[in-house]
Amino acid sequence: MKLKLNINILILLSVFLLSCSKNKKTEETKEKTEKHAENENETVASLTEEQMNAVEVVLGPIEMKELTAVIKANGALSVPNNNKANATSLYGGVIRTLNVQVGDYVKKGQVIATIANPDFIQLQEDYLTAGSRITFAEQEYRRQKELFDHDAGAKKNLQNAEAELKTLRTKRASLQRQIQMMGISPGSVSNSNLKSGLLVTAPISGTISNILLQIGSYIDVSSPVAEIVDNSSLHLDLQVFEKDLPSVKVGQKIHFTLTNNPVEEYDAEVYSIGTAFENQSKTIPVHCKVKGNKNGLIDGMNATAVVSLNNRLMPAVPNTAITSADGRDYIFLVTGQKTEGHKDEKSQEKHSGKTVNFERVEVVKGTSEMGYTAITPVKAIPKGAQIAVKGAFFINAKLTNSGEHEH
Repeated sequence: MKLKLNINILILLSVFLLSCSKNKKTEETKEKTEKHAENENETVASLTEEQMNAVEVVLGPIEMKELTAVIKANGALSVPNNNKANATSLYGGVIRTLNVQVGDYVKKGQVIATIANPDFIQLQEDYLTAGSRITFAEQEYRRQKELFDHDAGAKKNLQNAEAELKTLRTKRASLQRQIQMMGISPGSVSNSNLKSGLLVTAPISGTISNILLQIGSYIDVSSPVAEIVDNSSLHLDLQVFEKDLPSVKVGQKIHFTLTNNPVEEYDAEVYSIGTAFENQSKTIPVHCKVKGNKNGLIDGMNATAVVSLNNRLMPAVPNTAITSADGRDYIFLVTGQKTEGHKDEKSQEKHSGKTVNFERVEVVKGTSEMGYTAITPVKAIPKGAQIAVKGAFFINAKLTNSGEHEH
């Protein structure tokens, strides 16, 4: 009887333990399912404006770029010689003032510097003297003409008076022109207003690229004071290899970046193609007009360009907008969705200002050129949607860290 009782107790105990084990496994399975569901929903990350500024997250649209069928070429920016000039003086002297600095923009005729020389005073003195002598010569000519008309004077005297008057008038015209070339108005020259300074003016409008002398330096006719470059006519000279030349046509669009600034992109258009090899090399010069924005472009800068061979446009984003995880590529789309499972999100927004939500969207990468990569989103993205064009790596790290914190 006692043995039978023990057997019943063992049976009941086994049933109880088995039931507890099943309940524990059911709870574990449920917990894993919930965690898996949470992981599936962890595609949205939130950043405050303060956080975005700290890691330099920049928003922008998905752009349409010509990234297919291109030719790469190296080259340099240049300005035609008729858009370069030296500010020089027609007379020697000592530089008294310099009115510009390197980088200043000047207009044609603007004063660059002033030059002092005592000879300038002598030139103005000769001009005034010539004027006085002309007045006397005119009087003498009229007197000799009157005498000749009344048969009281010799014709030779009249001719001498006429020749002297013409000579003085010619000399005065020459001196007047020289004074004008000095930048002095002949009408302002008087005994009480003799100028010892010469104005050196800008022959063209443009930017001061170099100042060659300083105050106190002596300048002669062959010494320029400053160099001026008009960047409005800036163009790009590319060196295209012989094998690529048949694909290059006048009117094709060019996208180029500077060697020292590969992030900023500029546009140009082919306007002329060379007909001879450049400097015994197997490259042909291709000349392009720079279009649109020219800020930061300077004569002589090296550039890397791509020549578009067709007009096919495709969606593209900066390389900094793409991040990779688990063998897949993603971009972050600004969305109205909320993050899930973040208990402190409301308090974070309250204390840190506006919060921007980013949804991670998978994309397939295509051709990469000039700092941009063509993309094909796995799911449809609304037209005009904003994405993180810079800082995707940090947003992905925030998303990953948030997910780990929850678990």
